[in-house]
Order: sequence, then C-alpha cells, then structure tokens
Amino acid sequence: MKKGKFITLEGGEGVGKTTNLSFIRHFLENQGISVVVTREPGGTKLAEKLRQLLLENQEETISEKTELLLMFAARAQHINNVINPALERGDWVLSDRFTDATYAYQGGGRNIDTSLIAWLEQFVQSGLQPDLTLLFDAPIELGMQRAKKRGSLDRFENEQLAFFNQVRKAYLHRAQQNSERIKIIDATQSLENVEKNIQQLLITMV
Repeated sequence: MKKGKFITLEGGEGVGKTTNLSFIRHFLENQGISVVVTREPGGTKLAEKLRQLLLENQEETISEKTELLLMFAARAQHINNVINPALERGDWVLSDRFTDATYAYQGGGRNIDTSLIAWLEQFVQSGLQPDLTLLFDAPIELGMQRAKKRGSLDRFENEQLAFFNQVRKAYLHRAQQNSERIKIIDATQSLENVEKNIQQLLITMV
C-alpha cells in the first residue's frame, strides 16, 4: 500500500490556520484522498490532557524545560498512536502545528537551545518529517487582534509582543533553512488568494 502524505500548518496566533485546514481537508477529500485531521499539542486522549496543562493559565509557573518536555511527550503519543498508523494505512495527515512550532515557540520565544530541540526531535520522531509545511505569516499585531476576537486568551496568547516577534522571526528562519518543505503563505491576503496559493501547492502532491 502506498504510504500517505503528512502536511502541517504553522504560524503565530490568529493567522487563519483553522480556516485553511478545513479548506485543505475538503480539497483533498474531493480528490478521493482519505484524510486524518489532528493537532498539536494533542491528537490523542493523553496528549489532549497535556495540551490542557500547557495552554491553561496556571497558578504555578511552568518552566521552559517543563514546557518543552511536555510538548515532546504529547508529540510522542501523537506520532505513535495517530500519525504513523494513519500514514501506514495510506491516509493523508493534516496537523495544526508540529515540531516547527517547537522551534518557534520554545526555541525562538523561550530562547531554548535549538540543538536540544533537535536532539529531542530525533529521539521522538526517528526521522519523521512533514512532506509539506504551510507557514501562514502575518504581522504580529494583526494576528493578535484576530486572536482576541475569539474570546479569552490561553497561556501562550497572553505573552508579550516581544515573545511573538521572536516566534515569528524563528518561524521565518526555519522556512529559510527548509525552503523545499516549508512554504510561506501571506496571511494578510484575501481568503480567496490564500486558498489559491494553497491549491497550487497541493496540486503538485496529489
């Protein structure tokens, strides 16, 4: 059986990943492709509990190291129980965030040494990488305006603008380093133009 494809969506807060994930799912399903939609942190019962710990505003301060290890603990469950089985079945996996988010948020935002992230990445993923990553990029202020309209902010969304500027910088650096896999989508465009950009990339894969 032909192995499935793995597509991830990345970007800061309020860049429209959820909306575009739905568009991608419908596009692929219209091509007769079986699609598994998931997210990080999360994707399994245990990983969703870890997500709750990571996103809730806690009384106790979560250290940068704890945050990083919880991310990879959730990812290990996600890969083992959802992503790899789906790809082996021949399904395509669409994930709202994956390891590029760790390089951006924990590496860029929290200033954790990226060599440590790379070691954990290899340990947990054993070489697994997305076939395509769509990085939705927009100015931080615009993204946060959109995020605030969704309601109460989670632990990450409550960070300062300086944090998100570092996250965005790290994402763009990752895209530069991995230009064959990571494709930048200008999220300030109209939704119609964003969808056209996405469709052009997907057509080359199906």
